[in-house]
This record gives sequence, C-alpha cells and structure tokens, in this order.
Amino acid sequence: MKKLENKVAVITGGNSGIGLATVQQFLDEGAKVVFSGRRQEALDAVSSQLKGDFKAVLADQASLADNKRLIEEAVKAYGKIDVIFVNAGVAQFAPSEQITEALFDTTFNINIKGPMFLLKEAIPQLNDGASVIFNTSIVHQKGFGGTGIYSATKGALRSFARVLTTELAPRNIRVNSIAPGPIGTPIYDKMEGMTPEEVQEMGAGFAANVPLKRFGAPEEIANAAVFLASDAASYVNGIELAIDGGLSQI
Repeated sequence: MKKLENKVAVITGGNSGIGLATVQQFLDEGAKVVFSGRRQEALDAVSSQLKGDFKAVLADQASLADNKRLIEEAVKAYGKIDVIFVNAGVAQFAPSEQITEALFDTTFNINIKGPMFLLKEAIPQLNDGASVIFNTSIVHQKGFGGTGIYSATKGALRSFARVLTTELAPRNIRVNSIAPGPIGTPIYDKMEGMTPEEVQEMGAGFAANVPLKRFGAPEEIANAAVFLASDAASYVNGIELAIDGGLSQI
C-alpha cells in the first residue's frame, strides 16, 4: 500500500519549487491533491505534466477570499481533508534601515496572515487525525543580515504552529513544521531589489556555510512532507524539522 493512499491533501504554492515536488510525491504515494498557485498559466503548465488524481486552483495565499475558496474547492472535489501543507511564501530581503511598508505588508500578508486565515477555514474541514504541515525556514533560528522582515514572518509562523499543536491535539490532529535551509528553487529568481549577481553571491555564501557544501533539492523537502503526512509519523507532533544540510546546527 502506498504511504498516502486515498488521503486528501491541500498544498499551497504547488506550481513550482518545493510545492510542485511535494505535489508530485504526494500523487505518487496515492494522495488526492488540491494545489494552488497565483498564476493560471503556471497551473496549466504543471497540470499538463502531472499524473494522478488532482485539482489545481488559482488562489493567492494573501487573499482571505481565495483561501476560503481553496478549502471549499478541495472539499467539493474530494471531501474532508487529511493533510494540508502550507507551503506558499515569498522571500524578499533588505537591511533594516532600508525596509519599506510595502515590503512589510506584502511579506506578512503572504507568509503569516494568509496561513492563519487559511487554517481558520481549513480546521472545520480537517478529518480527526489529520496532519498540518507548515513550511517555515531556518532563518528565524539565526541572525542572517537583511532578512529581518522575512525572519519575523517565519518566526511568527513557527509560533502559530505551536499554538495549533495545542488547540488541535484533542482531535488527534498533528501539527509540524519543515524548516528548509538553502534550497534550489525559483524563489531566488523572484527577489526584488537585488541584481542577479547579488542573488548569486548570496546563494554562494549560503552554500559555503552549509556543512554539506551544497544547496538542497526541492525533492529533499518533499520527502519530509510525505513522512510527516503519513501514518509513519503518527507520534511526531509539534516539531520543526530543519532540512538544511546542518547549517542551523553548527
């Protein structure tokens, strides 16, 4: 039997990077998957390549109405939800003396406000014994320069996960977080305010500090999401699992 046979899963930001790798692995493991993305052309492109039982939904995690509709579409298609992977997020960096209100609002709306209201809509539609997984980051564990706003959102998300662990325990719903280190995803191509050379230099610096001396692959995060979503993790609850080649540990 496959690890996620017939489980209903919702994955935000599923059209690229970690989200897409997780969608693919969940489908391979027998899940029925509803995934979201902000661009219809991207959703159409990946949908033409995926195999399995899935539904793609155009939704922006920053939009409360979109979050509500995403959960409604999932329940309409497959019934109550067994797994939700809150993966969508943005990473835009600036030194503290250069931050702007627009950067603050955009990052907080997508990275923490959206997830909180997504879970508000999802909780009544979760089966008892379901699994909630957040994509946080190791950045809130260390003091990387220029990441003040981003780190704050990820720290807030980790705190929210702790609260949910307590609140949902009576229903045997497990809440865990995955904290990636440097992962080779398209998010590095979307960093505003940085030249390609600056992004490349930043990435090289990250990789140099990783004990394994490399970036991780999206599939390595997806592997962990499959485990946390599966019955093999039935006694794993409330953790933040760092998948970073050891960067946050030394």
